[in-house]
Amino acid sequence: MDLNKCLEILEEKNRLIKIESEVDLKHELAGVAAKFEGKEVVVFENIKGHSTHLVMGMFWNRDNLAQIYNCSAKNLPFVVGDAIEKINSIEKPFEYVENAKAQEVIELEPDLYNIPIPTLALKDGGPYFANSVVIAKDPDTGVRNSSVHRLMLTGKNKLGMLMDYGRHIRDYYERAEAKGQGLEITINCGVSPSVYIAAITPSSAVSIDKDELAVAAVLDKEPVKLCKSKTVDVCGIADAQYIIEAEILPHVREPEGPFGEVTGYYAQEDDRWVVHVKAVTRRKNPIACNLLPGKEVWNSVGLTAEANIYQSVSKQIPGLKDVYLSHGGGGFYYGIIQIDPPKNGMAKNAILSTFAAFPPLQMVTAVNSDVDIYDSDDVFRAMSTRCKYDEDIINIPKSFGHELNPSTDNGIGSKIGFDCTYPIPKPEAYERVKFKEVDINNYKYTKKV
Repeated sequence: MDLNKCLEILEEKNRLIKIESEVDLKHELAGVAAKFEGKEVVVFENIKGHSTHLVMGMFWNRDNLAQIYNCSAKNLPFVVGDAIEKINSIEKPFEYVENAKAQEVIELEPDLYNIPIPTLALKDGGPYFANSVVIAKDPDTGVRNSSVHRLMLTGKNKLGMLMDYGRHIRDYYERAEAKGQGLEITINCGVSPSVYIAAITPSSAVSIDKDELAVAAVLDKEPVKLCKSKTVDVCGIADAQYIIEAEILPHVREPEGPFGEVTGYYAQEDDRWVVHVKAVTRRKNPIACNLLPGKEVWNSVGLTAEANIYQSVSKQIPGLKDVYLSHGGGGFYYGIIQIDPPKNGMAKNAILSTFAAFPPLQMVTAVNSDVDIYDSDDVFRAMSTRCKYDEDIINIPKSFGHELNPSTDNGIGSKIGFDCTYPIPKPEAYERVKFKEVDINNYKYTKKV
């Protein structure tokens, strides 16, 4: 299932908004997109200086995605988690194709300025690819890796790139660079949600010797279509809108940033990795795709991380019911686990296991199943009435987390856990207030407007 098919489904379900007015790529497009954040997917049909359309918001609403996968929004993380679990059992996860849609037009003298790439936040260092899937090969084993990185346009055939510590592609690159070699990649723009989900699957969920693209094959119930590149020894996604063939140069660093990150703050300019573009291939009528850092990232991270946390923790601790990575924590830093542990102390073990399952987390709260983990007021009520602060708070100093979090020192910072579960057996004092269930339609009433 490609991006075009997904847009057809969303349009049929009235979950697509088309912006017909002309918009400028520099700040204006993102400003308009921000007005629709969390609602329907937005298609910009009139971009100044370009004839290509651009899609924003594929991931900022789980209800939209649920339509594509024919499930409920609440069940979506479990659908993703099931796909991750099944990657080793799928018989034919990949299929190489000739005459790929993504290679209908081949540009061996590439000019990235021909692609509508928006400058998003007001202080961003330039235009950014924010949701393109980067594919690389392990320089020693040849195992393929897919991941998503921010890429700043710095020239017609050059990009600045961020590679977070702990990512598989950074491991690939550092081993290649140690040999004096660059790392060849393809940058796949405008891929299906399934390919994107596969690419953001946490490293802890799929080991470095496995190909996470198989997650997309399970989700779509068909092989991922791949194509051989024209100038690099790395494949591309055959039904992408654009494929950029490139190399991350060895021993070269140039300024990249600032960039308005998922934290809601700017990642500052620094000398980072440089990508040399060798070719661009595309569809005859491509649809560009980008994202607005915020709910899109929070939702997409949650889809994969929540599933991974649930599977990992539930194998160790009984009683786990649900997991939610709160938007208030930027999707990366605050997790809420819902658990009815059979014995006292187990909720604390579950908190520690949650930190291990998703290292970027800085804070985890454990609550019972009578608490709505999607309702911040209900969670705070549990924190204020069930947590004994001298016994139920776990402090973990100087732990590795996420280097984009400004409260850390290059990723090193403190983590904190709150055990807000009631003691076992459940004290009578923790019985929730309930009221009689009635059908309001059986009652006459007047509503003043």
